[in-house]
Amino acid sequence: MTPPDDIPPAVPHGHPELDHRAAPGRGISVRGLVIGAVVGLVLLIVLPIGVYAALTAGNEDTATDPAASASPTVEPPVVEGPADGPPAGASADFGLVLGDPSAPRTVVIYEDFLCPFCGQLQQEVGDRLDAAIDAGDVTVEYRPLGFLERISDYSPESANALAVVLDAEGPEVAAELRALLFEDQPSETGPFPDSDDLVALAVEAGADEARVRPGIESMAFEAWVSEATETALQDGITSIPAVLVDGETVEGQTLDDIVAAVLGTSG
Repeated sequence: MTPPDDIPPAVPHGHPELDHRAAPGRGISVRGLVIGAVVGLVLLIVLPIGVYAALTAGNEDTATDPAASASPTVEPPVVEGPADGPPAGASADFGLVLGDPSAPRTVVIYEDFLCPFCGQLQQEVGDRLDAAIDAGDVTVEYRPLGFLERISDYSPESANALAVVLDAEGPEVAAELRALLFEDQPSETGPFPDSDDLVALAVEAGADEARVRPGIESMAFEAWVSEATETALQDGITSIPAVLVDGETVEGQTLDDIVAAVLGTSG
């Protein structure tokens, strides 16, 4: 079964809305998706900045102490509560960008960490895309969405967790968290990870718990995730995973077709 005729799927094998538990090959159509109102579209960022200053002991001459004369080190801000902008390091298109911007190929993947077909795609191409990124052969932009919020709040919560880690720790740690979110992906029927579980995954990925827990628990980038989802819909992304290679939408009929297009092995 494919999505309704009036809204063709961006990726035909994506995940259907009306029967998301169907056999592989059926995607999630977001036709009729109602994106709930997001509290806090006008956001406030709280930036407690910790400053490490070198301290001298006793009556030592600080003029001769290199640590005392050095410039203080300022930690990046910790986001608590609604943020007033996108996460630091995110693209203008709501993405996590990995790889050399001058690479000869570009791949964009729209995904939801609750979508099982997105998880299958990650299993098929994740390691090989990482190798291609490291080799300078491709730039990959992962765009996390909250398409499946109607199934569980875990959908936007996991996307928010990625945004918090990107903002606090940068793209490398965020990429590690992304891989872990798919590795530990829950079933669409639950049980679903809570904020403590997401914090634990972030720490496993390399994040400092004190820097990411506040933003994960408070859904600091909830509005950003909602805007990303709405923008994807407006751009015609109606099923996930949706993939663009060199700016062109992949029209594969099977997961193998999509994998081949992503890896550049299609004939």
